[in-house]
Amino acid sequence: MSNLNIDIHSFSYKKGGVPKDDTGNGGGFVFDCRGILNPGRIEEYKEQTGADEAVKTYLKEKTKINEFLTAVEIIVSINIEDYLDRGFENLQINFGCTGGQHRSVYSANYIADFIRKKYPQAKVKITHDEQPQLNIG
Repeated sequence: MSNLNIDIHSFSYKKGGVPKDDTGNGGGFVFDCRGILNPGRIEEYKEQTGADEAVKTYLKEKTKINEFLTAVEIIVSINIEDYLDRGFENLQINFGCTGGQHRSVYSANYIADFIRKKYPQAKVKITHDEQPQLNIG
């Protein structure tokens, strides 16, 4: 049984900045989503988040989010597998964008789902720093 806890955050570079790692390990991964087209600049998506179906469809069909997240899958998998083999207990993965509402939320949710499926032995916690209404539990 693994003791690997993976803490995933979506955050805003403008509001709170990179989340602090409370485990004392000094962080982990920080992925900058600002290079992906921002659906928040489109009127119909301004009030929505990256958890809403319309925003998810826009990101998947109109941006390079798929390529971005495929690369993230590869990078984080290397560490997760190593951490599981070596008995490490904590890994933090952060996704930032301008407002912490669209691209980072989508990316954090996507990677959390990917990790849960590929590494069911790891415990995944996700926190949307700027969108607390999306946090479960």
